[in-house]
Amino acid sequence: MNWRTAWKLARRGLDWRFKGLRLLLACLILGTAALSAIGTLTGAIERELRARGRDMLGGDVEFALAGRPANAAESRAMAALGTVSEGVRLQAMAQAPGRAAATPVELKAVDPRWPLYGTFSLQGGPAAAPKGMTAWIAPGVADRLGVKPGDALQIGAARLTVGGVIASEPDRLGEGFALGPTVIVSREALTASGLVRAGSMARWKYRIRVPQTAQPQAVADGFTARFPDGGFGVRTRDKASPGLDRFVSRMGQFLTLVALAALSIAGIGIGNGVASYLEARRESIATLKILGATSGDVARVFLLQLACASALAIAIGLAVGVSVTPLLGHALAVETGLVIDGGALALAAIYGALIAMTFAAPPLLRARQTPAMALMRARVAGAAWNRRGAALAVAAGLAGIAGLAVITAPQKLLAAGFLGGAAALFGVLWLVGWGLTKAATRWPAPRDPVWRMALGNLHRPGAQTGALVLALGFALSAFVLLAAVETSLDANIARSVPARAPDYFVLDLPREKAGDFRALVNRVAPGATIRTVPALRGTITAFGPAERMTRVADLIQIPDDAWALKGDRGLTYAETLPEGNALTAGQWWPAGYAGPPLVSVDEKLAQALGLKLGDRITITLLGVERSATIASFRRIDWDTFGFNYVLVFSPNALADAPHNLAATIELPARAKRPAVARALLSGLVRALPSSSVIEVGPVLSQARDILVQMGTAVLAAASVAVLAGMAVLAGAIAAAREARRYDSAVLRVLGASRGQVLGVMLAEYGLLCGALALLALGLGSAVGWAVVTQLFDFEWLPGWTAIGAVLAVGVSLVMALALAGSAAVLRTRPAQVLREL
Repeated sequence: MNWRTAWKLARRGLDWRFKGLRLLLACLILGTAALSAIGTLTGAIERELRARGRDMLGGDVEFALAGRPANAAESRAMAALGTVSEGVRLQAMAQAPGRAAATPVELKAVDPRWPLYGTFSLQGGPAAAPKGMTAWIAPGVADRLGVKPGDALQIGAARLTVGGVIASEPDRLGEGFALGPTVIVSREALTASGLVRAGSMARWKYRIRVPQTAQPQAVADGFTARFPDGGFGVRTRDKASPGLDRFVSRMGQFLTLVALAALSIAGIGIGNGVASYLEARRESIATLKILGATSGDVARVFLLQLACASALAIAIGLAVGVSVTPLLGHALAVETGLVIDGGALALAAIYGALIAMTFAAPPLLRARQTPAMALMRARVAGAAWNRRGAALAVAAGLAGIAGLAVITAPQKLLAAGFLGGAAALFGVLWLVGWGLTKAATRWPAPRDPVWRMALGNLHRPGAQTGALVLALGFALSAFVLLAAVETSLDANIARSVPARAPDYFVLDLPREKAGDFRALVNRVAPGATIRTVPALRGTITAFGPAERMTRVADLIQIPDDAWALKGDRGLTYAETLPEGNALTAGQWWPAGYAGPPLVSVDEKLAQALGLKLGDRITITLLGVERSATIASFRRIDWDTFGFNYVLVFSPNALADAPHNLAATIELPARAKRPAVARALLSGLVRALPSSSVIEVGPVLSQARDILVQMGTAVLAAASVAVLAGMAVLAGAIAAAREARRYDSAVLRVLGASRGQVLGVMLAEYGLLCGALALLALGLGSAVGWAVVTQLFDFEWLPGWTAIGAVLAVGVSLVMALALAGSAAVLRTRPAQVLREL
């Protein structure tokens, strides 16, 4: 039989309503829709970031400096590269003269060339850089201070005039996280404010438009090679927002892998659905073989039918994925519109086809290998067939899927680790299923016949116990994991933030004004807790043993955990070990230490860089390199919400450099009133015009919003796994339907009532759910503990009541599906089943 003849038979035998193959369609639609939606959304965001790279960065190349402007030689070198736009960024306080209200802002001083790319506009239309003492303000400034165009605005010593409200700022996304709304002024206005002085936390940014023939990365590499000790932070238009780009890529990869794991779980449902479909056509297969069709002919006929169903399911899944992408983007606060990503859709289709082929192989091989007479009596006597070949086919298919996932992943080690962990989890679940089946064979038979038969069904020939444990264990564990992580994080935030977070951060506090600052705070809010630390900014330029130090500029790729090497960092010095820190190795320097400069390093950074006690760290501070010997490693309690620094130096290493202080203010409970806050802010603005006061509440609110969006994305991906588990349950019910119809008919003939037959089925699923609930509680809690304590570094504070409720909902859903699937079996008349034998 050739393929044309096989197609004729397949087309005639195919029910175009796909009766019997609907489970295959449902599983493939679910999996491909998730993969295509995630891939399309991630790709759309990444392409948007790349396409808008120039606008977001404000140039082709950006060089940034902390605490100082470029010197004459550096400025000449930048000017030779192309058109340069110089700007300054720093935190400041803005106040409307004559009013008590004040608000922290991000002050952005630009020159007349800004912006080099993109279009800046006010609410009245396009505009250019401000001139003189005019200021462009973000809507948040207008709302908080109640000012409008034409009103006065006080920032530092400068009295400005509001010229307009910002509608579109092309390089806003490339600026990164801001601690306040933006105010854009000219360099003249910045000078008049008096905010920029030695030691202030200002950052100079030089955006350059290079010739079209120049490669931005090559231009950046050439400049940094010429000034290796300058401490320049470098970005190019291809990586205008590296943090956002990395986050989008990692989150997209994580969600893709979760969806792929869910699709693999759904593959079990596909296998069950195909098995059920072929079981229903057992007589047709036997007839074809009796009439002379070879096993290969039979395989071709049904392979074509399954291919048609799979192609339709994949096409529908891709369409659903494209249509839901805007909704998923909206949930994550990303507006993408309708996007068709050919690469993402092709990859999702390939995954869907591989999953369908992999899990449809065993039932196809079984039908191909089973003799015709064995097919005729398969209902009452199971047929022998080569299970080893089916196992090899599934293993080869899964290996191909895993290989494709690793090859196409941007972080291949992460992808391999995730898939390895998922394989280990599936292995544990399979062992549990195998153990449960064996335990059921050895468990003493209950006296009650209903429970005795239910226990027997767990280990009967053809029982779906292993598949159900694998799929439903995964789904219910996902329920527990999500509930455990969410409740534990909520509990940490509820317990730690109110008790440990300061009410205000104060930046750029002059050292000579520290006494006045404390007096003012104590006068307005008696009993307030004040903490001050020296605050500097510098860039790590080299690290390692003194005889062979590694230059950061020479690194091809910075390790993921070594984020402190990326750009400038906050630096400080201290006589004693900072609060919230604990030494893990080495010793702290004694009071009044006057020997060679020493530094204490965060232990996680030390592990990422392979540092040892006695190694050296070199930083660039205000254009001058300074080195110190590593004296100790520290574990930092980052959730103290106070001042935490990866590098803490001995005082003699940095004290002579120009710098200011940073401070935190914790108000006593009786002072946490709006009137006290207004009086404190207005008093600090008047007494310390060069300092910036940041309220912690709005910052934490932004952080919570980000976590909520991340949680939404993870919940969406995990929901696919849960739905896949439910689909597998439906497949298991469908696959066992014929056997259950036969059992039901025999029991009814022997005198059993419908209620007793239903009781056997519910008791069977009840035993399975009870075991799976305990399994899911253990596995989900263990993974949740690892996520909360190891990944997020929080305390393990799960809400067991909520977890139990979520698990109960999952188990109830399983029982409801089992009851719905059993209804068709109960409606079958015994005589009809017996006539078909």
